[in-house]
Amino acid sequence: MRHMSYRLAWHSVRYTLCAGAVEVEAVADDEETRSHAATPPASAEGLLVDALRGGDERVFASLIDKHTSAMLRLASLYVPTRAVAEEVVQETWLAVVRGVDSFEERSSLRTWIFRILLNKAKSSGLAERRNLPLDDLDGGEAEGPPVVDPARFTGLPRGYWSSPPNHWDELPEERLLARETLALVERAMESLPRGQRAVFELRDLQHWTAAEVCEALGITAANQRVLLHRARARLRTSVEEYLDAR
Repeated sequence: MRHMSYRLAWHSVRYTLCAGAVEVEAVADDEETRSHAATPPASAEGLLVDALRGGDERVFASLIDKHTSAMLRLASLYVPTRAVAEEVVQETWLAVVRGVDSFEERSSLRTWIFRILLNKAKSSGLAERRNLPLDDLDGGEAEGPPVVDPARFTGLPRGYWSSPPNHWDELPEERLLARETLALVERAMESLPRGQRAVFELRDLQHWTAAEVCEALGITAANQRVLLHRARARLRTSVEEYLDAR
């Protein structure tokens, strides 16, 4: 079986899981800046898939290195412990090896991989905590109270900022990248509701397109936009309050 031929690359999975530190990147304010991160050209993707089907261990190892950290963070949104999340990631990679011959290439390879991951994570989460709803990415998180105080939008013309955010580009870079600031961003990310965090992870940290996120998470374009906006606004508010208080 092909998964046995990947035994050397499989050590990379275990290493990545053990060393999986969360790396916080900058939050983009303009959704359009993500348009450059489109799916790779079909020819390049086809070569990648062919290499996997041919048992190329180096290609498999490169996929593990590229995606495992993000997979672990997403799986953790659905299951109660890191140990279970690690099992879900390992099961996902085994499913990729076993199922790559049947991959129909109607979506990008990474979208297909993450769909496998999310399906396994949801199933594992349902088994671990049966009393908690898991399919809420398209539900209530896109609703609820405003994440930014409406009083800040009383300017003219109507609906414009009356108290706009401060320009962080005027702050020294070392302050924005200070350990305390990055730790605050990480805590704020961890406090996001599951749907918002999943969308934010894929859009702003992994640089997926909106269409890819909708396909992977099984949500509508409208809810993807709302979840991303609410996640960005929550994080910006947390950082703004922290920086303004110092």
